[in-house]
Amino acid sequence: MLTVEQIDTGNKSQVKRFVDFYYKLYDGCPQWVPPLFVDANLPLNRKKHPFFEHSEADFFIAVKDGKVVGRICAANNKRFNEYHKTKKGHFHLFDSIDDPEVAKALFESAEGWARNRGLDTMIGPKGLSPFDGYGIQIEGFEHRQMMTMMNYNYAYYPRLIETLGYEKEVDFVSCYLPAEAFKIPERVERIAQRVMARGKLWVKEFKSKKELIQWAQRIGETYNRTFIHNWEYYPFTQGDIDYAVDNVFMVAHPQLIKLIMHGDDIVGFLFAFPDVSAALQRAKGRLFPFGIVDILLEMKRTKTISGNGMGVLPEFQGSGGNALLYYEMGRTVFGWNQFEFVEMTQVAETTRQMRADLKNLNGVEYKNHRVYQKSL
Repeated sequence: MLTVEQIDTGNKSQVKRFVDFYYKLYDGCPQWVPPLFVDANLPLNRKKHPFFEHSEADFFIAVKDGKVVGRICAANNKRFNEYHKTKKGHFHLFDSIDDPEVAKALFESAEGWARNRGLDTMIGPKGLSPFDGYGIQIEGFEHRQMMTMMNYNYAYYPRLIETLGYEKEVDFVSCYLPAEAFKIPERVERIAQRVMARGKLWVKEFKSKKELIQWAQRIGETYNRTFIHNWEYYPFTQGDIDYAVDNVFMVAHPQLIKLIMHGDDIVGFLFAFPDVSAALQRAKGRLFPFGIVDILLEMKRTKTISGNGMGVLPEFQGSGGNALLYYEMGRTVFGWNQFEFVEMTQVAETTRQMRADLKNLNGVEYKNHRVYQKSL
């Protein structure tokens, strides 16, 4: 018998069932990178996760013959809907065995939850934080997941979702750039050098993580102004910025974070992170006793870097800001002897100029994640 149960997030044993299913389902999958347990539990913590300061979500598990066989989160991101003037529900954390009946039961529960709140569309996967990866992976299953900056799922997931009437809303493509193929076009390099020579734009570099964190508030404010036209955008809260500092910057190398400045104002940014996927796989969700040390060591020995966050304020994109950003990316990523590859993680297909630029830099699209939608 198949049933769907709503999780009481105040009940530790129920939360554990929701979280543990994910680890059991992917145990032994060589491409999967397990999140730390503390991060996997955070979305269900209504007191600590910043999403619950302004929005609502509930969590469900599918149980068959006493065994958890699937899970899903249904969410109403009120800030997103207010900004875009929509009535969209979001689904997130969908995981299931390869069973259409299980998927159907989970989505019926999530869709019913959304209808009860007056929402008219369901989209996803879309997380509770702007830093959660987007979409169901539909291509590139043979490649390892880039840390927890994107989702990884089995190849049967798209079939389960599409059978239920879900259709594509937007794709997020990831590009792979080997060092030997990466080349900044001469025109871009000339523009970047001309811009720097004029002194109107300059590059802010960081020497320590402490200094980087001191700039976090200003970086968050610039992010708010940079991506206002993007599909996934909604205004950051202070809680979102604090979340970034506490979580995203944990694996940040200060010398790989660059800001494009106009005088004293931030007008662009480049976030690059050492790929510690291998260490996260060895940690199996646990920081202690050895996980944290291994992660720190992996930051120094990894050959791959993730470019996950780059942008220039719209008003500076036509005045050399983009050229300077790409020039700095080349100097940053491949100016070090350590790195041989870079992955530009999850670039939305709606950002046409950036995708065209990445192809001009000899980037190869090798992973694709799809956000689905369905009218309710």
